[in-house]
Amino acid sequence: MDANDFETAADTLLARLQTRIERELADADIDAELRGGILTVEFDDGRQFVINKHGPTKQIWVSSPLTGAAHYAWDESAKVWRSTRSDATLEAALAKDLAEASGLKVAF
Repeated sequence: MDANDFETAADTLLARLQTRIERELADADIDAELRGGILTVEFDDGRQFVINKHGPTKQIWVSSPLTGAAHYAWDESAKVWRSTRSDATLEAALAKDLAEASGLKVAF
């Protein structure tokens, strides 16, 4: 994936995540804001999830108040963003953390 492809894929992913998070967590008191390649999801109790694109490494970085930091690289063969430390996908890991934080079912 070249730099332009990464930017397009990352921007598409972040916008899609924002839309899905707002839909999935409509019953939770959250604020999901996408600005400058950074998606911030803040709960009313102050907990924050930060999901951002990192161009130099062509990765998506996630900071979760529950599980800490994780980095995801594009897995071309599976067409998913996969953890650089495990076999987990970004969407599965994020859905699990958001569900735990909100007490609501979250599926991407």
